[in-house]
Amino acid sequence: MIEARHLRVLRAVAATGSFSAAARELGCTQPAVSQQMKALESSAGTPLLIRTGRETRLTQAGEVLVRHAAGILAGLTAAEEEVAAIAGLRAGRVRLVSFPSGSSTLVPTALAALRAAHPGTRVSLVEAEPPRSVEMLREGDCDIALAFRYGSNATEWDDLVVRPLLVDRLVGLVPEGHALAEAGTVAIKDLADEPWIAGCPRCRRQLVEVCEESGFTPRIDFATDDYPAVIGLVGAGLGVAVMPELAIESVRPKGARTVTVEPAVEREIVALTLPDLAQVPAVAATLDQLARAAARG
Repeated sequence: MIEARHLRVLRAVAATGSFSAAARELGCTQPAVSQQMKALESSAGTPLLIRTGRETRLTQAGEVLVRHAAGILAGLTAAEEEVAAIAGLRAGRVRLVSFPSGSSTLVPTALAALRAAHPGTRVSLVEAEPPRSVEMLREGDCDIALAFRYGSNATEWDDLVVRPLLVDRLVGLVPEGHALAEAGTVAIKDLADEPWIAGCPRCRRQLVEVCEESGFTPRIDFATDDYPAVIGLVGAGLGVAVMPELAIESVRPKGARTVTVEPAVEREIVALTLPDLAQVPAVAATLDQLARAAARG
């Protein structure tokens, strides 16, 4: 394999006409130049230099290699500078996927802070709910997945780097004219006879599990992933719902009231990435800003 350092020595020899002059230009010894030229000829499998007395000239193979060396070394220098820019956060790209309520609350604060600190780092955002967002991370379609889970599954994310962000409690949502609208705390079993508006599939399963643990199966009349739609349906008196506090932050609950529900239902909000990606400076900086955004919230 031809090494870049050997190409640099070959170019110096070709430019100066001798090993000693090349050594002075490169700041090394003449034996070191000779040794590297031998290594390069061994890699090339053919002589590259002809030494006649004090004169050193290139063979035809040496001329070809010197001609290509300029482009190779220029490309390598450009690559080194670009990598250095990424490592120094003067450049870089992060592909982020987030669930909607995370996109409207944590993500804007985090990305604004990231841009202020590292304006050369670009972040793209697409939305997906877990488990799809986690699949996208494992498939290489994103660098960070903002995700959530209910309860604790010790093996669910074993292969990933998990950055805990916050614990998000679910709150109840009832129409303004509902008999329990002024109640501070509502037992979820007190809503057993109500029509329900359910959220994303994972949230829907959690709702059914909690209700069944309280002795009833909820009658789900509407299901939507769109939190403003949930609030609109509740506000119109079409049912009750539970929503994450994080989602309430970004939507004005017009025509609806929030109540604390018991037993408490919480979801863990995390940022996920792959172990190798966690070492990339732009990814690490984005994770840090997401954690700071969650702490400020």
